[in-house]
Amino acid sequence: MLLADRLTLDAPRRTADGYLAVRAKSARTGVYQYTGAEVDPENKHGLRDQPSVNVLRDEAAVFDKRAVHSFIGKPITDDHPREAVTASNWRDHGRGVVMGAIRDGDHLAFDLILMDAGTIAKVEAGKAELSNGYSASLEFGDFDGPGGVKCQARQASITGNHVAIVDRGRAGPSCRIGDAAICDALPIALEDGAKEAAAWLKKAIALHEKHMNGSAPTTGKEGEKSQMLMMEQMKNALAELEGGGMKSGMKMDCYPFHIHDQEKPVKTMLIDGLTVDMANADTAIATVQTLLAARDTATGKVTALETQVATKDAEIARLTAENKTLTDAKPTPSQLRDAAKQFAMVADKAKAVGVTVTDAMDEAAIMKAVVDAKLGATAASYTADQISVAFDVLTKDAKPATATVQPIVAPQLQDAATAEQQAWAGSTDFNAWRTAKSAA
Repeated sequence: MLLADRLTLDAPRRTADGYLAVRAKSARTGVYQYTGAEVDPENKHGLRDQPSVNVLRDEAAVFDKRAVHSFIGKPITDDHPREAVTASNWRDHGRGVVMGAIRDGDHLAFDLILMDAGTIAKVEAGKAELSNGYSASLEFGDFDGPGGVKCQARQASITGNHVAIVDRGRAGPSCRIGDAAICDALPIALEDGAKEAAAWLKKAIALHEKHMNGSAPTTGKEGEKSQMLMMEQMKNALAELEGGGMKSGMKMDCYPFHIHDQEKPVKTMLIDGLTVDMANADTAIATVQTLLAARDTATGKVTALETQVATKDAEIARLTAENKTLTDAKPTPSQLRDAAKQFAMVADKAKAVGVTVTDAMDEAAIMKAVVDAKLGATAASYTADQISVAFDVLTKDAKPATATVQPIVAPQLQDAATAEQQAWAGSTDFNAWRTAKSAA
């Protein structure tokens, strides 16, 4: 069984190379409490269904020379890995080294050196608790713990694997073990399980969104594969929430049950604004389903809005095209002048052939009036083009009427001129008349 307990960092110091050196004390000997399922999963000793089992860790086990030395040279990790640290994965997990391990009164103390700058920064920012990762065997029987506490099992053959740097109280109320040392409530198993579950759920939601928007197949063999993949992702999330995703079987020395009159710690996560109890798989799944339903509703609203936008865009495009057509059709000043000349010419021709032109008539009406006046019923079915041709033929020789300008002459002068004209009306010598007129 791979276990973990809690240490507390003393005042650290920096080395000349920038490393962080520190001495840390472990929990004392005492009584640790586990669920029956943790210590006796196969019920070989009739403890599996017990809500709490006392496990003794005595001096013989904690300060055993081999057990103490087993931690020397082992890696320091940033949080517990989900597997035992070995040569094959040391590069992935190692952040420092345990340089020494000695007994310090009732405690086991470690001399640690951290070599990773990122991890050192976390420690200096306040991440200053440690948790041992180790394996141990369990001896079952009746054992007396400190103060006469009856224990059903006892730890033996402790072998160190790593020492993890962990956050303080990150999982709610801290639980307390028999020797009053503080440890993490639901420290790593549930924390990692929740992270893994969240990752699987995100994958399942992303794939579901692809099914909804058509970017992933939903029918045929490919669709079946895609649906099965999404289901597998959901199952993986559920397995993580139920604790089935632990690779190494590594356990902490405290668990989420009532201990020493403390409240049961509850691990929660915030998913899209909803607080979810990750210890309850049904609640977590129901929350995800709520999120999916809300997402689907939002997707429907977005689709409706996209349709409205597309309709508006089409309307804007139509109006833009019409406006361009009107702008392109706007006549220039030169075209207006030519049109005015043409209208005047048509009107003059109509007047020349005796057709009355009114202010309400346009060019086409004038030409039709002329054709109707000259051809009568014959032109009743003429098209516009035929009327235009007939108008040109009918007014070919028409001369526009010219207004007679009457001179403005005073009545007296007009009468005198008339008399002179009458006096000389019979004269054939116009020059003599003009000469006489000039002399007068």
